[in-house]
Amino acid sequence: MSGGPGLLDLGLLASRARALPAGAALEVRPWEGRRQKAAPGGGLREEAAGFLASSTLRLLSGAGGGPAPRSSTIFPRVLTPTLAGRMRGLMSQPRRPILSPTLWRLRSAGRCRVLPDLAALVSWRLAGWPSLARCVCVGREKEWQLPLGHDTGIKIYNSLTQRKDPLILPRPEAISWYSCGPTVYDHAHLGHACSYVQFDIIRRILKTFGYNIVMVMGITDVDDKIIKRATEMNISPSALARFYEEDFKLDMATLKVLPPTVYMRVTDNIPHIISFIERIISKGHAYSTRKGNVYFDLKSRGDNYGKLIGIVPEGRVEPDDSDKQHASDFALWKTAKPQEISWASPWGNGRPGWHIECSTISSLVFGSQLDIHTGGIDLAFPHHENEIAQCEVYHQCKQWGNYFLHSGHLHVKGKEKMSKSLKNYITIKDFLKKFSPDVFRMFCMLSNYRSAIEYSDDIMQEAKHLLLGIAAFVDDANAYMKGQLVCDPIREDLLWERLTSTKVAIKAAFADDFDTPRAVDAIMDLIRHGNRQLKAVTKEVNCPRSPAVYGAIVSYIESFLDTVGISLSSRQFISENRSSATLHSVVDELVQFRSKVRQYSLVASEGTGTVPDLSKEAKKLQREKRQQLLLEREPLLHACDSLRQNLAVYGINIKDRNNISTWELLEPGTEEQKTGK
Repeated sequence: MSGGPGLLDLGLLASRARALPAGAALEVRPWEGRRQKAAPGGGLREEAAGFLASSTLRLLSGAGGGPAPRSSTIFPRVLTPTLAGRMRGLMSQPRRPILSPTLWRLRSAGRCRVLPDLAALVSWRLAGWPSLARCVCVGREKEWQLPLGHDTGIKIYNSLTQRKDPLILPRPEAISWYSCGPTVYDHAHLGHACSYVQFDIIRRILKTFGYNIVMVMGITDVDDKIIKRATEMNISPSALARFYEEDFKLDMATLKVLPPTVYMRVTDNIPHIISFIERIISKGHAYSTRKGNVYFDLKSRGDNYGKLIGIVPEGRVEPDDSDKQHASDFALWKTAKPQEISWASPWGNGRPGWHIECSTISSLVFGSQLDIHTGGIDLAFPHHENEIAQCEVYHQCKQWGNYFLHSGHLHVKGKEKMSKSLKNYITIKDFLKKFSPDVFRMFCMLSNYRSAIEYSDDIMQEAKHLLLGIAAFVDDANAYMKGQLVCDPIREDLLWERLTSTKVAIKAAFADDFDTPRAVDAIMDLIRHGNRQLKAVTKEVNCPRSPAVYGAIVSYIESFLDTVGISLSSRQFISENRSSATLHSVVDELVQFRSKVRQYSLVASEGTGTVPDLSKEAKKLQREKRQQLLLEREPLLHACDSLRQNLAVYGINIKDRNNISTWELLEPGTEEQKTGK
């Protein structure tokens, strides 16, 4: 193992470890899993996460404990239990980012200055760390300015500050929102779907607070992957991109993701991109080369680069034929390769770099100030970091984007993110063969949008059962309101109080960084209280009924689900067209006819009562007549039972309550559907 132990300077984080007793030691050891390769082109994605995100942290001794190993640094203060627990939790997650989706890998003698999310350790000494790479991380103080304008009362987690900030809108009449769209060269998978559905839920929540949203989504329809795939398929890149763009839009519509206000393709905006690059060059922050490439001069930004996650690449080895002035510079315009799609420019034929696309498109619509920018956590660096640099140079402003929101990755079996490069993905179309869009939406709501989510069939089943539980309560509540379900007296005052507190709790959860898990918990708690009193009794009871409170609860639950894009009516409609509505009416008529036949049969079995003052002979004749009717009508009861069981096979569940029958459409594969019970 080459090189001695290196130092990791976390001096910026010492503020949270004040006034702690002495005598503790910490040791950081390398993770022994496989080492990741740096992504080509200088940008590191999560696949290239460095040693820190793959390390384990151990408290070697408590206050007054024994001596620490030689490889450790003795700290003059002990970590608080809360901070120590947080650190252990962060460090125990394999390859999950701590400060950012990526960390540049370090030399054994290199240093990494980290931003306030780690908080409180000074001078970690790495235990026998190998020489890993050729770049360093340099921290930046984050200078974020609270926008002037309308306070929404909502707090959102801002990646620029790594804390929850109040959402302030300079123009309250409309929120400007830019979303990084897909690179359209293949089918979208669940990892993509998770991010888009989560931000769709946030968008819907913001609308409930009364805000109009103007959302722009950029579509990358020219790219190395698109060109390569088109060549393999022997079609034009534009034809391939158009096909998968429409495929993506269809997938989003199926998942009930609201379309943006406008989609904007890269290839439709080439002249604007060229003008954008020319302005950056004129400001002295980019340069062209003899080969026809244009690069952003990263060093020209000085300490202004790294606002988002505080990472600045240095010293990455470039190929011998590289025409960059500095290894850390990134491409704004790429010179065309032979037989490759290209556009004319002042620097020769070529096409845009990746980062310049979004900067140009968002600036074209929103100008020099953007309220919200969203994307997956893997886009934070280098993509969003470079967007910020480009836009602030172009607009000559100190703060272009006010709030950056990043969604966590979808992990497969808790090990690695779902990714096409790892070939562990599930397409949206394949997923929808097993589960509905509403189930996936509920699955997304069970975790905070910033968290990494683990995908498995078991977790999807949990989400499905939650929705079935909500649907069952709504059905029972509706039956109670219609008089089809007889219950003991309802404690109406308790339910009204619970409904009021639930509304307050959900509004508070939504205003606290769109905390959907807390909101779902509040809804399920309301349903538990409602179900507790909604217990059927076998005999009619002459007591006051309370249908209004259950009507209010059902109305609020349906409003909540509608807010987040879930519709209970979808249980009964595959699609809301005329044929499905007709089918619904046919089933209604069938169930009503069966109910009448069943009631006709039950009259015989229950009898019509005993007439007083009848002679023994008359009573005997009456009993014999009833027995005869029962024998004659018993086949009708059997036929009703048989019809109920047969329809259950097709997912139609008939519920017989007293003198009335109702029906519902079951999810495929439920136990009732399989058994017909």
